[in-house]
Amino acid sequence: MILNLIQIGLPIALILIMAGVGLGLTPEDFRRVFRQPRGFIIGALCQMVLLPLIAIGIIELTGIHGEVAIGLFILSLCPGGTTSNLYSYLAKADTGLSVSLTAVIGFITPFTIPVLGVWAINHYADGGTHFELPLLKTWLQLIVITVIPVIAGMAVRAKWPHLARRMEPLISRFSVIVLAVVIAVIGIKLGSRLLDYILIAGPAALALNVATMLLGYVAGRWLLHSNKQARTISLEVGLQNGTLALLITTGILQSTEMSIAPSVYSLIMFITATLFTWLVLRSDRRHKPATATA
Repeated sequence: MILNLIQIGLPIALILIMAGVGLGLTPEDFRRVFRQPRGFIIGALCQMVLLPLIAIGIIELTGIHGEVAIGLFILSLCPGGTTSNLYSYLAKADTGLSVSLTAVIGFITPFTIPVLGVWAINHYADGGTHFELPLLKTWLQLIVITVIPVIAGMAVRAKWPHLARRMEPLISRFSVIVLAVVIAVIGIKLGSRLLDYILIAGPAALALNVATMLLGYVAGRWLLHSNKQARTISLEVGLQNGTLALLITTGILQSTEMSIAPSVYSLIMFITATLFTWLVLRSDRRHKPATATA
């Protein structure tokens, strides 16, 4: 029953979640990339280059290996999702940039995840374990589960905008519930080994989350000289699509152990993103009187 929940339920749930992403997108979100390319390029490089490189560094520094290391690296390859868009709105960041990054990178990662995932398996897998990530099959699965639902959601948004706006927040809440259920199922499957794996993967997951959020923010301030865009990039690289990572680790690779790092990371990222949002809003309130006086 647990296996059926993961093998059947998770892909269906992710299709609905990605359709929800599409409900929040319009052609304008893609055109914005060409009108304001600098912010997008910096954000995309942080998401698609900096994040995996930091994951490799943390894997080396913490000494994690095997399936735990593979799971952490696969997570670093996944795009952001609607959660990063929501937090960008709450943190008074550049929400348009956040949505554009989510939209475009979501179309790119189905091509990069299979290739880099195979590299990670070959590089980090222990000698006694064997996993296969067929490139063509994985690519087709990711296209069907992520890209096509997004296009369908955009079509619904174009045809019935009022329905799309009503459905979008419901699907966002649904995605959080799905993620919580999958993490709970993984915990049940691991049983007495759960605590051991959390102690192994927890520090690495926390380090990846904090390091990428910090460096994303610094890159935004340094290269873009924009506080709002720095907040956006920080949240985009810090809030990964954990549900997609779990689909790959549990659904395609069928490894519960590989799912530990994405599961722990998914819990941590809500805490750090909430703390980050509180801190930046608190900073805004502290500087507002001074600005008004000036």
